[in-house]
Amino acid sequence: RSSWLLLAPLLTPPVPLITAPPCSLCPEGAHRFQWIRNLVPEFGISSSHVKVLSSPAEFYELLKVQIKTAKQRVVMASLYLGTGLLEQELVDCLEETLEKSLQAKGSSNLRVSVLLDYTRGSRGRKNSRTMLIPLLQRFPEQVRVSLFHTPNLRGLLRLLIPERFNETIGLQHIKVYLFDDNVILSGANLSDLYFTNRQDRYVLLQDSPEIADFFTELVDAIGDVSLQLQRDDTVQMMEGMVHPYQGDKMAYCEIANRRVMEVINSARTRQELLHAKTFHSSQQGSSLLSQQGSQASGGLKPEPDTWIYPLIQMKPFGIQIDEMVTETLLTEAERDARIYLTTGYFNLTQAYMDLILGTRAEYRILLASPEVNGFFGAKGVAGAIPAAYVYIEHQFYSEVCYLHQQERVQLQEYSRAGWTFHAKGLWLYLAGSDLPCLTLIGSPNFGYRSVHRDLEAQVAIVTENKALQQQLHQEQEQLYLCSGVVSSSTFEQPNRYVKLWVKLVTPLIKNFF
Repeated sequence: RSSWLLLAPLLTPPVPLITAPPCSLCPEGAHRFQWIRNLVPEFGISSSHVKVLSSPAEFYELLKVQIKTAKQRVVMASLYLGTGLLEQELVDCLEETLEKSLQAKGSSNLRVSVLLDYTRGSRGRKNSRTMLIPLLQRFPEQVRVSLFHTPNLRGLLRLLIPERFNETIGLQHIKVYLFDDNVILSGANLSDLYFTNRQDRYVLLQDSPEIADFFTELVDAIGDVSLQLQRDDTVQMMEGMVHPYQGDKMAYCEIANRRVMEVINSARTRQELLHAKTFHSSQQGSSLLSQQGSQASGGLKPEPDTWIYPLIQMKPFGIQIDEMVTETLLTEAERDARIYLTTGYFNLTQAYMDLILGTRAEYRILLASPEVNGFFGAKGVAGAIPAAYVYIEHQFYSEVCYLHQQERVQLQEYSRAGWTFHAKGLWLYLAGSDLPCLTLIGSPNFGYRSVHRDLEAQVAIVTENKALQQQLHQEQEQLYLCSGVVSSSTFEQPNRYVKLWVKLVTPLIKNFF
């Protein structure tokens, strides 16, 4: 009980002002989502470079293969690295690859950069730090481990909040796994559950150097404002860098904003120069680029039919691009369009709820049943979190019914024996289409934490290619197949009983989980 009271100073944060997006959806043109490039870089690629994965085991095997074949860079951003046998095998793969790179050339070009959250990665005696220190000790010139510490956890609050609860204030939540020019975007962390029976989403972007460069620079930027893990398990900031919780908070956040926005804006400028020669301006320009690509590579460079937009959300640093794009997509979705939205933790922001309830598109929202919630069966206060999610879900469902929106807005609960559910993102089907043309995939959960507290990144993938659209459609169908439609009788089941104290506390703490 005292743990919750320690959070009292943060229970009533000010309501943020949302800046309106600079433009709305454009119905004409090669695709109607090109307005997103006014905010972030646009990467045009061939759909043949995109592969959608479906299972934790497939994700884990791909990670190992990619590590073993990396020659130039391995960049891994996650909430934490687990401490089990499967995670140790990943570390062993890194060690083996680094060793081979040294033996091959004497001095290796391979660089390994790992970005984790400080509080989550430091939890317990054996933790993410102790897993990675052997690599730092053996390959000090090639390995970098950065631990992000939120600037909002400082002073008396930092001293009083116990381990585990301190993670409620803010986290590094981005999940990007990058190997040379191949990039995996996911919501999955580097932990055994995510390699075995915790369902998430995963997409591989192959042979995409510009996208790989972008995410390398993004992780470097966050790493530069993070604590650097040392070989003796101490941490220190880079020389001249403001400390996240000992230094001036405003100065730190301004520096972090500048570093991250430099990455976004420089990549956007580079891509705009490229766009000047693509079909976005004229067919003639597109032909010229194809000729140049053919001459440079010795083969025919395919026209892009798929576009990747990185969406960054770092509200502590004043960056809210993902929020703006998501709100615009929900606002502008046309009548008879269908949006399949999924989150492992159903705790939508008020803005997202208002848009879902007040706009025209059909919604199919997939969320975790209590038994597949990641907190199910947890000890102490955390064990009540699934009940809190049931209460939030029931409130939302009641609002849907009150507004007579049950046909247009449908809730579905994922249920699968022996599994937990962590998938997040959305698929957008335009009116009259049986296949999605856009998906969002990455780390955000569409909740208060994702929007206001944590560092998040996802990508919008827009495609005209029917085969890739079919891949995305099958991914959506596979997830929704394991679900049942929520009705009023759902909340009458014995396992949906919510204790009075949970109902009373949930409105106070819902912004922390």
